[in-house]
Amino acid sequence: MSTPSPQDNVKPADYKDVFAARQAYTQHTDPCEQAAKASLRCMDRNDYNRDNCMEFFQAYRDCKKAWLEQRREDRRAGRSTPT
Repeated sequence: MSTPSPQDNVKPADYKDVFAARQAYTQHTDPCEQAAKASLRCMDRNDYNRDNCMEFFQAYRDCKKAWLEQRREDRRAGRSTPT
């Protein structure tokens, strides 16, 4: 299995779709789940040496930032946001 690029996970999934698809209410629904999993897989591959996975961590932070900005923008525009 090939290793994906950290940049493959910078853009979050549409949070509205992620929230709508969940089975039960949970505050832990995360549109950046793929980026989080990629960073954990990187840690597994590199014997938990964080320095080797910094690009994956940054991709997760970028994804999370984009997701939160998307939600803020929706609220400012008066669009409903799932909770």
